[in-house]
Amino acid sequence: MASDIWSVADLLRGDYKRHEYGQVILPLTLLRRLDAVMAPTRAAVRSRNAALDVQNKQRLLEITAKLPFYNTSDQNFASIVEDAPSTAKNLRDYINGFSPNVSRILARFDLDNEITRLASAKLLYKVVGRFAEMRDLDKLSNHDMGYVFEHLIRKFAEDSNETAGEHFTPREVIKLMVNLLIAPDADTVAGEGQVINILDPACGTGGMLTAAEDHIKSINPKAEVYLFGQEVNAESWAICQSDMLMRNQRGRIHYGNSFSDDGHPDQKFDYMLANPPFGVEWRKVKDDVEDEAELGHAGRFGAGTPRINDGSFLFLQHMISKMEPVEGKGARLAIVFNGSPLFTGAAESGESKIRQWILENDLLEGVVALPDQLFYNTGISTYFWILSNRKAEKLEKKVVLLDARDQWEKMRKSFGDKRKQITEAQIKHITELYVDAVEVAADAAHPDHGKVKVFRTRDFGYHRITVERPLKLRFEITEDTLTALENAKALAKWDGRQALVEALRGSVGSVWWTKKEAADAVHATVAAAGATWPSTAAQLKGLWGAVSVSDPEGEVQKAKDGTVLPDPDLRDYENVPLDEDIDAYFAREVTPHVPDAWIDYDKTKVGYEIPFTRHFYVYTPPRPLAEIDAELRDLEAQIQKLLGGVTG
Repeated sequence: MASDIWSVADLLRGDYKRHEYGQVILPLTLLRRLDAVMAPTRAAVRSRNAALDVQNKQRLLEITAKLPFYNTSDQNFASIVEDAPSTAKNLRDYINGFSPNVSRILARFDLDNEITRLASAKLLYKVVGRFAEMRDLDKLSNHDMGYVFEHLIRKFAEDSNETAGEHFTPREVIKLMVNLLIAPDADTVAGEGQVINILDPACGTGGMLTAAEDHIKSINPKAEVYLFGQEVNAESWAICQSDMLMRNQRGRIHYGNSFSDDGHPDQKFDYMLANPPFGVEWRKVKDDVEDEAELGHAGRFGAGTPRINDGSFLFLQHMISKMEPVEGKGARLAIVFNGSPLFTGAAESGESKIRQWILENDLLEGVVALPDQLFYNTGISTYFWILSNRKAEKLEKKVVLLDARDQWEKMRKSFGDKRKQITEAQIKHITELYVDAVEVAADAAHPDHGKVKVFRTRDFGYHRITVERPLKLRFEITEDTLTALENAKALAKWDGRQALVEALRGSVGSVWWTKKEAADAVHATVAAAGATWPSTAAQLKGLWGAVSVSDPEGEVQKAKDGTVLPDPDLRDYENVPLDEDIDAYFAREVTPHVPDAWIDYDKTKVGYEIPFTRHFYVYTPPRPLAEIDAELRDLEAQIQKLLGGVTG
């Protein structure tokens, strides 16, 4: 079906650029889908509309249509193209006949301008006629229609060179995500009188929301589920909103940027899930975000702001701010990230502070590593972060790391960058492994023991200490010294610089091992030549910067108060686990190698990172040299044989 719809692009080629095809195909696909769904009650709606002599007909016409929307015009796709010269007029008449809720959706497509453009290119009749010929659009389930729209949008995204993060989430990935989110709550969800609110703040066409509802309904058909979302892309929002209409879904999808235009202020949710764009900058909403961050935890971004070119942690903080309080039902959320949020940002950077806040408040329940090449528009590795403010007792102050990177099978046919998929059996296996993570991690005999690790939240924290070593210098006059003096910025505006250089030219080759010896000798040389001695601190610094050279055998330099000066070039840093004594670590790991080193305690910082791959690294020893040599000899023999065949 998606391929059939995509073939309309053949008509547009030449008059439209490739990245513009979606402006025509998406809204007309939506119109044709609505047209097909309304067909059984179209005549009844027209008759009812003509018979009603009241102002507010909307609810009565919805009842007649047996749908939450309707169209009162005398047109449908078949009649629109019956008269070629009137196609534009008929199509506009048809669009104007829709109920207000559909009109608001269609307004996001700017369809009127596209009708004018298509008519000018003499393409409108052909394009609408092609859609009129399409059959079975009413027979597709909302779930399958979602696939059609996602396939089309993926094609348009590829042609528009969208960034790696702007992609759709494959349905099996959504299913796994929903399973991990809800599996620990299965008994609760199955209970009587469940009213469940779900949010996706970057909902695209709504695939995650509908999958979450379907999963909950499979556990408890009587549960009342309300879906809420937000989307910044107009076309995706329109498709999502139309899907919600088709399903007669309770809830609300807001159009706008989640950072600068919170579509659900003061609302709290039971479950949240999202696959926000990877590595997308938030410069456009910088002022709004920073203003709210100034409010501290009275706003959504109280833990801090990440670097400007990746808004991933802003989405996560936005979601955390909307968790149903633990005093009520509490909440769980799942979000898809690339590897960056695990470790990007040094100690006390924005990212590190956000991780610290999440871990110290015991919100992070687990991180699941997924196979690469799972997504349509990017082959990068991805991770699920699962958070909860009502963790099970066995997981309090703990975090589960689950390595599911080997849980995939190769697809028969690739879709863009998607070459792998997760099977139903693998989804079930990963879900069970996550739910039983504590037991699996504790059982060394379990076949998946190596795939699951459970850490304390503080295990991801560290003190970043600054290790200093003494500044050791020798002092000399060389041609390089004179050149450095001639180019020193500190001496640039000093009238005595050239005289100083000439005075020292006769001392080229001199070396001193203490600063006092050097000062006495250089001062005497300058005085004997009648040159001026530098008078300001900046000028003296310029002089000694040129004369001194770092040397491990040189004199240890000290400040006026006698404290040893550090050598900036030898400065190093160590990350000490948060619960380990810093001095004990230093004595064990640093002092044996550099006995004269010390810690600058004033520069010590606290940082948090989750080095996932390091925890699951398995050393693979190199192959024996004899084996490699044998393989090389075999390859050489094959090459010689091939060359022999060429040369005869």
